[in-house]
Amino acid sequence: MFKEVENELELAMFNGIWTTVWREKGYELEFADHALDKYLILTTEGYGGGTAEIKPYDIALSPINEIAPFHDHPKVQSAAGAVAEIDKIALLKMYRSKGTMLSDILSAAVYCAEKREMKYFVSLLEPVFLRALRITFKVPLEKVGEKVFYKGDYVVPVLFHMEDIYRHKENYDWLSYPTLLTFEERVNVR
Repeated sequence: MFKEVENELELAMFNGIWTTVWREKGYELEFADHALDKYLILTTEGYGGGTAEIKPYDIALSPINEIAPFHDHPKVQSAAGAVAEIDKIALLKMYRSKGTMLSDILSAAVYCAEKREMKYFVSLLEPVFLRALRITFKVPLEKVGEKVFYKGDYVVPVLFHMEDIYRHKENYDWLSYPTLLTFEERVNVR
């Protein structure tokens, strides 16, 4: 299950999770000045176990272009503003073996892409994580460059084909969106 970060308490939980994972892995911490959406990945009991952050992508100015040539990719060039960057994909160690938490991270990303009508996400991924996305989850993506060392680990620059996923949801059995209640339903639940 996932939810958008909506208040200071959730933001503190979000920052606590991803910084814990980054420190454990020896990565440099990098806080975003601006994000489109931040998501908490929750256990069935409601505990925070993971994070995902969607940031704006500017073909001319985004710092990620210094690591990989996303700005030169024809799909990124033709998407005209329908590209974002996914960052801070993190799962606390105790939840990494649970495939449902990873599917929730992916579902949050797809949900955001559909909500914001994004065609592609750019990202830098650990090679092992990239392999899991390809083999286990069959996520449509492509490598945009070779593996490079960046801020504490080797990463592979990747272009996620987000529109392909949300236009063909039936092909992804791991995909799960949150149940959105109306105001009246929320009041009656309490």
